[in-house]
Amino acid sequence: MTIVFKVSDNIKQKMIDYYFDKRREKTPPYAIFQADEADTNITLYESGKVMFQGLSADIDANMWKDLEKSLNGRDIDAELALEEAKKKDKKEEEKDLRFINVSTIGSDEVGTGDYFGPIIVTASYVSKENIAYLNGLGVRDSKKITDQKILEIAPSIIKKIPHSTYILDNKSYNDNPTNMNKIKAILHNKVLCQMTDKETDYKYVVVDQFCLPRNYFGYIYNEPKKFTKITFTTKAEDKCLSVAASSIICRYIFLQEMKKIEDKYDIFIKKGAGIDVDKQGVMLVKKYGMKVLHDIAKLNFKNTEKIKELLK
Repeated sequence: MTIVFKVSDNIKQKMIDYYFDKRREKTPPYAIFQADEADTNITLYESGKVMFQGLSADIDANMWKDLEKSLNGRDIDAELALEEAKKKDKKEEEKDLRFINVSTIGSDEVGTGDYFGPIIVTASYVSKENIAYLNGLGVRDSKKITDQKILEIAPSIIKKIPHSTYILDNKSYNDNPTNMNKIKAILHNKVLCQMTDKETDYKYVVVDQFCLPRNYFGYIYNEPKKFTKITFTTKAEDKCLSVAASSIICRYIFLQEMKKIEDKYDIFIKKGAGIDVDKQGVMLVKKYGMKVLHDIAKLNFKNTEKIKELLK
């Protein structure tokens, strides 16, 4: 039996003290010590990782797990389970070939992490016949393509690929504030319902997993129309061409909407939600008043309070 986990600095020192008189003479590379406790061999590495090996490895490891919980509030078993799940997900992602050479409908969104500008959600239908066309354009996740490249290829995609887009403007967003994942779920559901009504020759409907499926369906529970035969997967833009196409269309429309704001207020609008965005918010409020944020920003972001502080 082998158990490995990383210990906190205060536990690390306690282990050094505890196993001081039980150490082996020879120490493996990069290890602080190697010691024997009954049927267990314990190796503590400089990185803080500790390895318990032997018949009673679990018993000896549990002593330190309990100490981590009582002194540091860490649940080592939960951490190990999460780490194992991530490894499993990564392996699944690497071998996920479900969406290769099949017709799919996929949706994606843009703007949920930007203080300024709307939220755009698009669902696209990519038939087997159009896969080569999109590959030829170099279609992939919009976050991995420059805005200039998106401005070049998106008009062709919009013309060629059937799609449905919903734009949630800032006024509507601010008038009905709610959980961001709920907003995303409702909007994804809208465009997916529209696309699945128009297109029926597809094998999968794919959504990049931004929350647990049960939460997603909970968010759309009260919607008058629901589409539920969804394949949720992480990093969907890299695996499924219809999701990648949707991400590019979304980004293109988002850039157009941002340009409208820029033209109206005669300022280059910064994307994201960093400190430069706060400073720009201050400039806009000084010139146009607080109402401007209601019209072009997402008021429930922390940026709003930061802008108010900077205005004092």
